[in-house]
Amino acid sequence: MPRNAGLGPFGRARDWLDERGKAAWIIAMILGFVAFWPVGLAILAYMIWSKRMFGCSKRSYRSRYHAMPTGNTAFDAYREETLKRLEEEHSEFMDFLQKLREAKDKAEFDQFMEQRETKTDN
Repeated sequence: MPRNAGLGPFGRARDWLDERGKAAWIIAMILGFVAFWPVGLAILAYMIWSKRMFGCSKRSYRSRYHAMPTGNTAFDAYREETLKRLEEEHSEFMDFLQKLREAKDKAEFDQFMEQRETKTDN
């Protein structure tokens, strides 16, 4: 039985768009506005409400990599353990990138303030 079998057409469409990323959601929203503006507005509202517009949510990240059990318990346990480890590494990496961005922003701000002080001293 396919993974999306019980979701209905809207659930299947949501999963299909999630697999293709934020660009697919934006294209769907634009096409919705072109076809009939309330459809585009509804897609935009859903994107904001579900936080799809501002990044990958944990739910969509998990659903993308979740698979049906194979029946082999050893393999299923190994797969779940590996996916959990990868999710943790991904989270740690994203935290690291955020700290790098903050450090870069602080360095740029400090440089700006330093230039400003030298400008006002003259």
